[in-house]
Amino acid sequence: MISFWQHKSGVKPSLLSALLVSFLLLSFSSIGQKEKPQNYRRFDEKLLHFGFMLGANTSSFTLYQDPASFSKYKLKALTVKSSAGGQVGIVTTMKLGTPVVRLRFIPTLSFQERVLNYTFQENDTTDFFNEERINSTNLDFPLMFQFRTLRVNNFAAYVLLGAQYSVDLQSQEDATQDFNDPFIKLKQHDWQGQLGAGLEFFAPYFKFGMEVKYSHGFRNSYVPDNTFIGDPIIKMYNRVWWFSIIFEG
Repeated sequence: MISFWQHKSGVKPSLLSALLVSFLLLSFSSIGQKEKPQNYRRFDEKLLHFGFMLGANTSSFTLYQDPASFSKYKLKALTVKSSAGGQVGIVTTMKLGTPVVRLRFIPTLSFQERVLNYTFQENDTTDFFNEERINSTNLDFPLMFQFRTLRVNNFAAYVLLGAQYSVDLQSQEDATQDFNDPFIKLKQHDWQGQLGAGLEFFAPYFKFGMEVKYSHGFRNSYVPDNTFIGDPIIKMYNRVWWFSIIFEG
């Protein structure tokens, strides 16, 4: 599973290892804590919990470029720059027979921006630079399995595994291209795998959580349209880091 994420997304093994080790250390350290009075004791007795989520994200692409880009299009370099965005969502969590395993659904409105930087050879001594900003306003529908540690005092940790369906409300997939001022087209619909981890803290009447997730698209989102900025691209897959705070009652 980890090798799939490394291959598709370019995530370094050290980063995934650090996340896993941090989660395990937090889990083991919590076991040794002295027992304290528990807040919100009846939380794990409920089948369903509702709440809301606020967060920030940083989005990018996994981009596959034509190996002959220089000979065909005089493209010397093409890089993807991550940009910051935000998201807000409504949380529904269902207990699957045990407090340790839960199913979480968070319909989300997210705002994302990515930047493509091009360097073309104009002549033997001069380069031409071009920047393309790609904005998306998405409706995201992530369905995640949450595997949580047993609660220790007023603390718990968890990992997430699941998938997400996204609809880009700003997609120009079917728009008419302006070849004097071209733009990159992305498909309106996308499916992404997700992997994450989080920490939960129990207050007297609600639960507060902090969460980090990584998403990577399963399908090529790029729509070829025969422009000088699009021709060097073969495939593009959406990828996003999500940082969220979650309140549940």
